[in-house]
Amino acid sequence: MPKFRRNPMPVPRFYCPQTLAVGTTFELPPRAAHHAVRVLRLRAGDGIAVFNGAGGEYSGAIVSVARDRVVVEIQARFDVERESPLDVTLVQAVSSGDRMDLTIRKAVELGVTRIAPVISERSVVQLSGDRARKREQHWSEVVIAACEQCGRNRLPLVAAVLPLSAWIGAEPRAPTRWILSPSAANSVRGIARPDGALQLLVGPEGGFTEEEERAAAGAGFVGIRLGPRTLRTETAAPAALAAIAVLWGDF
Repeated sequence: MPKFRRNPMPVPRFYCPQTLAVGTTFELPPRAAHHAVRVLRLRAGDGIAVFNGAGGEYSGAIVSVARDRVVVEIQARFDVERESPLDVTLVQAVSSGDRMDLTIRKAVELGVTRIAPVISERSVVQLSGDRARKREQHWSEVVIAACEQCGRNRLPLVAAVLPLSAWIGAEPRAPTRWILSPSAANSVRGIARPDGALQLLVGPEGGFTEEEERAAAGAGFVGIRLGPRTLRTETAAPAALAAIAVLWGDF
């Protein structure tokens, strides 16, 4: 067994989508190995934590490092969970540049259960086919990195990109559905606690059109506002999720 050396910083965490068991050795997946060696500069004897998305996490130590190959020995398992008590699906209109990445990263940190990217009429980015699948894969990697950072041991699902109208028509209704709207009568503090699962619909840079808001209302979405100021799309979802966590979650 390698000698365990105390790390000066918090123990790095890595997602390893495979069967994990105490007393076994395995190689970190290529993405995790690259990050461990090239970014964190980890060496043999350094302690790490790993998780496979099925719940719980494992502590271990690096046995050997050879270029981008990192062999790890698992030493203990811990039944720790850091999931929110709320079941929230973020239905986020796709935004441009790094805005969507930022929204997803912060939503994961704030405990969201599922992320459904949708294309609305005012979405700057229009995705379909191979471009949509590549972005879905990229967003899944953003989710993994956010879980590694924030301590979650279960990965929120990133759904396939759909037009907003198709998503509304196909997705089963959650018991509670909210849409963020600056003109809504209710604030987050003034609305009733979510009854079971919650679907939170957030617009793109230019907001939803009146037709889209009417369609959402017809599908059971209730409008809520976040104060008198107009928030950017990458701010709106994290702000709403944080407010929900304060009022009814684990903050």
